[in-house]
Amino acid sequence: MKKIFGNTGLILAVVMLMASSCETVKKTNKAQRGAAGGAVIGGVIGGVIGNNVGKGGNTVLGAIIGSVVGGVAGGIIGNKMDKQAEKIKNEIPGAEVERVGEGIVVTFSEKNPDGSKMGVYFDFDKSEITSNSKLALNKLIQIFKEYPETNLLVEGHTDDKGADAYNLALSERRAMAVGNYLQANNISASRLTINWYGETQPKAENTSDANRAENRRVEFVITANEKMKEEARKEAEGK
Repeated sequence: MKKIFGNTGLILAVVMLMASSCETVKKTNKAQRGAAGGAVIGGVIGGVIGNNVGKGGNTVLGAIIGSVVGGVAGGIIGNKMDKQAEKIKNEIPGAEVERVGEGIVVTFSEKNPDGSKMGVYFDFDKSEITSNSKLALNKLIQIFKEYPETNLLVEGHTDDKGADAYNLALSERRAMAVGNYLQANNISASRLTINWYGETQPKAENTSDANRAENRRVEFVITANEKMKEEARKEAEGK
Protein backbone atom coordinates (compact mmCIF):
# COMPACT_ATOMS: atom_id res chain seq x y z
CA MET A 1 0.00 0.00 0.00
CA LYS A 2 1.26 3.47 -0.82
CA LYS A 3 1.86 5.62 2.24
CA ILE A 4 -0.37 8.68 2.26
CA PHE A 5 0.99 10.24 5.42
CA GLY A 6 4.63 9.98 6.28
CA ASN A 7 4.29 12.02 9.48
CA THR A 8 1.03 10.87 11.03
CA GLY A 9 2.54 11.29 14.47
CA LEU A 10 3.17 14.96 13.76
CA ILE A 11 -0.46 15.53 12.90
CA LEU A 12 -1.61 13.71 16.03
CA ALA A 13 0.78 15.76 18.14
CA VAL A 14 -0.67 19.01 16.79
CA VAL A 15 -4.22 17.81 17.41
CA MET A 16 -3.30 16.84 20.99
CA LEU A 17 -1.64 20.21 21.52
CA MET A 18 -4.77 21.99 20.36
CA ALA A 19 -6.93 19.85 22.62
CA SER A 20 -4.71 20.59 25.61
CA SER A 21 -5.25 24.34 25.10
CA CYS A 22 -8.93 24.05 25.96
CA GLU A 23 -8.98 26.97 28.41
CA THR A 24 -7.77 29.32 25.71
CA VAL A 25 -10.18 27.84 23.18
CA LYS A 26 -13.12 28.35 25.54
CA LYS A 27 -12.48 32.10 25.45
CA THR A 28 -12.93 32.30 21.67
CA ASN A 29 -16.09 32.31 19.59
CA LYS A 30 -17.02 29.52 17.17
CA ALA A 31 -15.74 31.31 14.08
CA GLN A 32 -12.39 31.97 15.73
CA ARG A 33 -12.08 28.36 16.86
CA GLY A 34 -12.85 27.10 13.38
CA ALA A 35 -10.39 29.53 11.84
CA ALA A 36 -7.58 28.65 14.22
CA GLY A 37 -8.13 24.92 13.88
CA GLY A 38 -8.34 25.11 10.11
CA ALA A 39 -5.19 27.19 9.85
CA VAL A 40 -3.07 24.97 12.11
CA ILE A 41 -4.26 21.59 10.94
CA GLY A 42 -4.46 22.70 7.31
CA GLY A 43 -0.88 23.94 7.43
CA VAL A 44 0.43 20.73 8.97
CA ILE A 45 -1.46 18.44 6.62
CA GLY A 46 -0.44 20.58 3.66
CA GLY A 47 3.21 20.23 4.57
CA VAL A 48 2.98 16.49 5.13
CA ILE A 49 1.16 15.57 1.94
CA GLY A 50 2.54 18.25 -0.32
CA ASN A 51 5.03 15.94 -1.99
CA ASN A 52 2.47 13.18 -2.39
CA VAL A 53 -0.29 15.07 -4.18
CA GLY A 54 -0.34 14.15 -7.85
CA LYS A 55 2.17 11.33 -7.31
CA GLY A 56 -0.16 8.61 -6.16
CA GLY A 57 -0.72 10.49 -2.90
CA ASN A 58 -3.96 11.68 -1.38
CA THR A 59 -5.50 13.98 -3.97
CA VAL A 60 -8.71 14.31 -1.95
CA LEU A 61 -6.87 16.10 0.84
CA GLY A 62 -4.81 17.94 -1.75
CA ALA A 63 -7.99 19.42 -3.23
CA ILE A 64 -9.14 20.62 0.18
CA ILE A 65 -5.76 22.12 1.05
CA GLY A 66 -5.73 23.91 -2.30
CA SER A 67 -9.06 25.54 -1.48
CA VAL A 68 -8.24 26.75 2.03
CA VAL A 69 -9.01 30.39 2.85
CA GLY A 70 -7.94 30.33 6.50
CA GLY A 71 -8.48 32.93 9.20
CA VAL A 72 -11.93 33.91 10.42
CA ALA A 73 -13.30 33.56 6.87
CA GLY A 74 -12.17 29.95 6.88
CA GLY A 75 -14.04 29.39 10.13
CA ILE A 76 -17.20 30.82 8.57
CA ILE A 77 -16.86 28.46 5.62
CA GLY A 78 -16.25 25.58 8.01
CA ASN A 79 -19.49 26.30 9.84
CA LYS A 80 -21.40 26.19 6.55
CA MET A 81 -19.74 22.91 5.66
CA ASP A 82 -20.72 21.49 9.06
CA LYS A 83 -24.39 21.97 8.18
CA GLN A 84 -24.05 20.42 4.74
CA ALA A 85 -22.08 17.45 6.08
CA GLU A 86 -24.70 16.78 8.74
CA LYS A 87 -27.45 16.83 6.14
CA ILE A 88 -25.61 14.30 3.99
CA LYS A 89 -25.08 12.02 7.01
CA ASN A 90 -28.75 12.18 7.94
CA GLU A 91 -30.19 11.68 4.48
CA ILE A 92 -27.75 9.17 2.98
CA PRO A 93 -26.92 6.45 5.54
CA GLY A 94 -24.70 4.62 3.04
CA ALA A 95 -22.28 7.55 2.87
CA GLU A 96 -19.07 7.93 4.85
CA VAL A 97 -18.91 11.66 5.56
CA GLU A 98 -15.80 13.41 6.86
CA ARG A 99 -15.32 17.08 7.60
CA VAL A 100 -11.75 18.01 6.74
CA GLY A 101 -10.52 21.58 7.12
CA GLU A 102 -12.84 23.79 5.09
CA GLY A 103 -14.25 20.94 2.99
CA ILE A 104 -16.21 17.70 3.06
CA VAL A 105 -15.20 14.25 1.83
CA VAL A 106 -18.03 11.84 0.98
CA THR A 107 -17.02 8.26 0.26
CA PHE A 108 -19.13 5.44 -1.10
CA SER A 109 -17.26 2.14 -0.93
CA GLU A 110 -18.24 -1.53 -0.88
CA LYS A 111 -16.65 -2.25 2.49
CA ASN A 112 -19.99 -2.85 4.20
CA PRO A 113 -22.48 -3.87 1.51
CA ASP A 114 -25.94 -3.62 3.02
CA GLY A 115 -29.11 -3.73 1.01
CA SER A 116 -30.81 -1.47 3.54
CA LYS A 117 -28.34 1.35 2.94
CA MET A 118 -28.15 3.70 0.01
CA GLY A 119 -24.82 3.98 -1.73
CA VAL A 120 -23.04 4.48 -5.03
CA TYR A 121 -21.94 0.98 -6.00
CA PHE A 122 -21.24 -0.72 -9.31
CA ASP A 123 -21.78 -4.26 -10.46
CA PHE A 124 -18.64 -6.32 -10.96
CA ASP A 125 -16.57 -4.97 -13.85
CA LYS A 126 -19.38 -2.56 -14.80
CA SER A 127 -19.69 1.22 -14.90
CA GLU A 128 -23.42 1.70 -15.39
CA ILE A 129 -25.26 3.60 -12.66
CA THR A 130 -27.49 1.06 -10.90
CA SER A 131 -30.99 1.79 -9.62
CA ASN A 132 -29.78 1.65 -6.00
CA SER A 133 -26.96 4.06 -6.81
CA LYS A 134 -29.44 6.47 -8.34
CA LEU A 135 -31.29 6.61 -5.01
CA ALA A 136 -28.15 7.86 -3.26
CA LEU A 137 -27.10 10.16 -6.08
CA ASN A 138 -30.55 11.73 -6.28
CA LYS A 139 -30.38 12.56 -2.56
CA LEU A 140 -26.88 13.95 -2.98
CA ILE A 141 -27.92 16.02 -5.99
CA GLN A 142 -30.72 17.67 -4.03
CA ILE A 143 -28.26 18.64 -1.29
CA PHE A 144 -25.79 19.96 -3.87
CA LYS A 145 -28.59 22.15 -5.23
CA GLU A 146 -29.39 23.46 -1.75
CA TYR A 147 -25.75 24.49 -1.37
CA PRO A 148 -24.91 25.86 -4.83
CA GLU A 149 -21.84 27.86 -3.77
CA THR A 150 -19.56 24.83 -3.78
CA ASN A 151 -17.20 23.08 -6.15
CA LEU A 152 -17.44 19.32 -6.52
CA LEU A 153 -14.64 16.87 -7.20
CA VAL A 154 -15.59 13.30 -8.19
CA GLU A 155 -12.91 10.59 -7.98
CA GLY A 156 -13.02 6.96 -9.03
CA HIS A 157 -10.83 4.25 -7.45
CA THR A 158 -10.44 0.46 -7.74
CA ASP A 159 -8.70 -2.37 -5.89
CA ASP A 160 -5.55 -4.04 -7.25
CA LYS A 161 -7.15 -7.03 -8.95
CA GLY A 162 -6.41 -7.01 -12.67
CA ALA A 163 -3.95 -5.05 -14.79
CA ASP A 164 -3.04 -1.50 -13.79
CA ALA A 165 -4.12 -0.04 -17.12
CA TYR A 166 -7.45 -1.87 -17.04
CA ASN A 167 -8.20 -0.66 -13.50
CA LEU A 168 -7.35 2.90 -14.48
CA ALA A 169 -9.76 2.74 -17.41
CA LEU A 170 -12.48 1.17 -15.24
CA SER A 171 -12.15 3.91 -12.62
CA GLU A 172 -12.39 6.49 -15.41
CA ARG A 173 -15.61 4.98 -16.76
CA ARG A 174 -17.14 4.88 -13.29
CA ALA A 175 -16.13 8.42 -12.35
CA MET A 176 -17.39 9.74 -15.68
CA ALA A 177 -20.68 7.84 -15.26
CA VAL A 178 -21.23 9.57 -11.92
CA GLY A 179 -20.22 12.96 -13.30
CA ASN A 180 -22.49 12.58 -16.30
CA TYR A 181 -25.39 11.60 -14.05
CA LEU A 182 -24.89 14.73 -11.97
CA GLN A 183 -24.85 16.90 -15.08
CA ALA A 184 -27.93 15.16 -16.49
CA ASN A 185 -29.69 16.18 -13.28
CA ASN A 186 -28.79 19.87 -13.56
CA ILE A 187 -25.55 20.06 -11.63
CA SER A 188 -23.53 22.54 -13.65
CA ALA A 189 -20.40 21.26 -15.33
CA SER A 190 -18.66 24.41 -14.10
CA ARG A 191 -18.88 23.04 -10.54
CA LEU A 192 -17.47 19.65 -11.45
CA THR A 193 -13.99 18.18 -11.69
CA ILE A 194 -13.80 14.46 -12.50
CA ASN A 195 -10.67 12.41 -11.82
CA TRP A 196 -9.77 8.73 -11.72
CA TYR A 197 -6.83 6.86 -10.25
CA GLY A 198 -7.38 3.13 -10.69
CA GLU A 199 -5.59 1.23 -7.93
CA THR A 200 -2.96 3.90 -7.13
CA GLN A 201 -4.66 5.39 -4.04
CA PRO A 202 -5.75 2.54 -1.77
CA LYS A 203 -7.37 3.36 1.56
CA ALA A 204 -6.37 -0.04 2.94
CA GLU A 205 -3.85 -2.71 1.97
CA ASN A 206 -5.17 -4.97 -0.77
CA THR A 207 -4.65 -8.07 1.36
CA SER A 208 -8.23 -9.18 1.97
CA ASP A 209 -11.64 -9.08 0.34
CA ALA A 210 -12.84 -6.58 2.96
CA ASN A 211 -9.95 -4.23 2.26
CA ARG A 212 -10.38 -4.50 -1.49
CA ALA A 213 -14.06 -3.65 -1.06
CA GLU A 214 -13.00 -0.50 0.80
CA ASN A 215 -10.69 0.47 -2.05
CA ARG A 216 -13.41 0.09 -4.69
CA ARG A 217 -14.97 3.46 -4.14
CA VAL A 218 -16.28 6.76 -5.47
CA GLU A 219 -15.31 9.86 -3.51
CA PHE A 220 -16.78 13.34 -3.59
CA VAL A 221 -14.90 16.39 -2.34
CA ILE A 222 -16.96 19.48 -1.56
CA THR A 223 -15.16 22.81 -1.30
CA ALA A 224 -16.15 26.47 -1.31
CA ASN A 225 -16.35 28.22 -4.66
CA GLU A 226 -15.12 31.77 -5.16
CA LYS A 227 -18.50 33.29 -4.35
CA MET A 228 -18.67 31.55 -0.96
CA LYS A 229 -15.09 32.55 -0.21
CA GLU A 230 -15.73 36.19 -1.04
CA GLU A 231 -18.90 36.28 1.06
CA ALA A 232 -17.00 34.70 3.97
CA ARG A 233 -14.22 37.29 3.70
CA LYS A 234 -16.76 40.14 3.78
CA GLU A 235 -18.53 38.61 6.76
CA ALA A 236 -15.20 38.18 8.54
CA GLU A 237 -14.35 41.85 8.02
CA GLY A 238 -17.53 42.80 9.86
CA LYS A 239 -16.72 40.72 12.94
